[in-house]
Amino acid sequence: MHIRDLPYPDPGRPDVRSGPRLLLWLGRNQLGGQCKAALWGLVHMAALVSFPLAIGFGVQAVVDRSGARLAMAGALMGGLTVLTALGDVMLHRAAVTNWITAAARLQQLLARKAVELGSALTRKVAAGEVVAVSTGDVEKIGWFVEALSRFTAAAITTVALCVALVLYQPALGVVVAVGVPALALAVLPLLPRATRRADEQREKAGRATELASDTVAGLRVLRGIGGEELFLRRYRKASQEVRSAAVRSARMWALIAAVQVALPGLLLIGVVWYGAALARDGRIEVGELVTVYSAVTFLLFPLRHFEEIAMAYSFSRPSARRAARVLALRRSAPEGGAAAAGHGNERRAERADAAPLGGNLYDPASGLLAPSGLLTAVVCGDPDAAGRLADRLGGHSAQESTNGTDDPDRAGAPSALLGGVALDEVALSTARAAVLVQDKDPVLLSGTLAELLDVPRSGEVSAQKALEAAQCGDVLDALAQASAAESGDADPMRTRITERGRSLSGGQRQRLALARSLVTDPEVLVLDEPTSAVDSHTEARIAEGVRRLRAGRTTVVLTSSPLLLDRADRVVFVHKGVAAAVGTHRELLATDPAYRAVVTREPDGEAAARRAGRGTAPTGHGLEGIGRIEEHIEESA
Repeated sequence: MHIRDLPYPDPGRPDVRSGPRLLLWLGRNQLGGQCKAALWGLVHMAALVSFPLAIGFGVQAVVDRSGARLAMAGALMGGLTVLTALGDVMLHRAAVTNWITAAARLQQLLARKAVELGSALTRKVAAGEVVAVSTGDVEKIGWFVEALSRFTAAAITTVALCVALVLYQPALGVVVAVGVPALALAVLPLLPRATRRADEQREKAGRATELASDTVAGLRVLRGIGGEELFLRRYRKASQEVRSAAVRSARMWALIAAVQVALPGLLLIGVVWYGAALARDGRIEVGELVTVYSAVTFLLFPLRHFEEIAMAYSFSRPSARRAARVLALRRSAPEGGAAAAGHGNERRAERADAAPLGGNLYDPASGLLAPSGLLTAVVCGDPDAAGRLADRLGGHSAQESTNGTDDPDRAGAPSALLGGVALDEVALSTARAAVLVQDKDPVLLSGTLAELLDVPRSGEVSAQKALEAAQCGDVLDALAQASAAESGDADPMRTRITERGRSLSGGQRQRLALARSLVTDPEVLVLDEPTSAVDSHTEARIAEGVRRLRAGRTTVVLTSSPLLLDRADRVVFVHKGVAAAVGTHRELLATDPAYRAVVTREPDGEAAARRAGRGTAPTGHGLEGIGRIEEHIEESA
């Protein structure tokens, strides 16, 4: 795999049973690249550790006053220099390629998992953790993958050199062969403590980051209650804990580095002292002593890779564990462990090829029923509860929440049912084709309006019809003017929309997002506050347009707008997480005080007093109010 070939056509199915298994899976998928890097590493390190042979040969040639052998030693050193440089360049190239391709594979897997889970991802794990895994953790895993080939080459070179020294000069070679493994293993007792301290540092850093994110997210509220200083003290305390943990971790790694420097130095001193004694007694020649000394000196270079691989594995193992935890997430968590999960996968595979879903939409958690083919409006007093309900209607069950952000009263509730089929037990593509959820803050990507509306669709609803139903006439006029001013082309479909629609007003963005949802023409469309940013005149026309365009299709609108509620076929009032009342808007407004309080934004007592004093329904949002608004709209039209 080359960098130019990225991204992968298929990143594969990772082994997510544990962090080490994920690292092993990555290694198996990079076997060719690892072997290539290891071979270039052998060329580099073999040429490097062969220098002592050339040096010893040259010294002995000087002692023997042989010019020819001295020239041969010089030529040998020149050739080794070229091999060392070539091997180093190619090793770096191959190792970095392994790093980048492994990181790209992991990032593709994480992106695929994010697409698979959708909005359920941030309910299973914190958004900050997902970002940390896809950036810092991926980098640490890539470091281990990159260091593995160098370590392999260093280990082979070290073993080969020790064997060669034993054959070349047994007396000194045995000392080196015994001392080098001892040096490589000397740091092993220190690694568990160093790993624990590194894990402690990462854990404290994660908590500090989470605290900072929460503080920034709630900064406006904090300023409102004067809580900035309190949270600042908390963050300072967390930051100091991170600093202290980092210092303790650095001390352990400094100790390991000191051991890796001191022990080889002691071995070198011992080899020189023993070799000098042998040379003095005439048991070895001076050139042989220089060769062995130089070999031990050059052995210090591959030994550094033993420390590097220990550090890389220490840092990558918890990173791989976190990545495996994210990649192991599922849309649902069926009971029964792995066996149940396997059966769930079989059911999803069967459903993937089945007929498209259809029928009544039912949420077991709240008891909400949206009959097939009708426009159902849902009123919730709590906007957060409405958002959770919209998620469940889209096939994300409450049991997917593991971080406590979902509705505690509905924890463990199953997913919504469409035609009696649980949406979280069908293939994701099938569920998304059947039910489309537009949340209260839809995102517009950058590009032309034609590209914005170029989404998977049934083909029954054209872009023009969707734009008309969403009342985007003034938006098209504004885009046409902007396009004419910039390029002379007055076609609004070719006008570019900036990122997140920043060049448009809130109401314009909302209506374009609604048009994008309408053009897909799903079997079930769930809209969460689709008209909160538009005026009442436009809102009434949108309500009529959506009703007309979605005739015969199931549509669920979560709203408290009287204009939308009055045009719904049926209204469901969800109170404290349960469907408490069902009827038309006018029926509920006249018979249900709690519903009336939510829709009119008035306390029950105040509304009752006004009706008792004037003998009429509430104006503005009640029966008379709706009539007046409708008359005003008709006159304006």
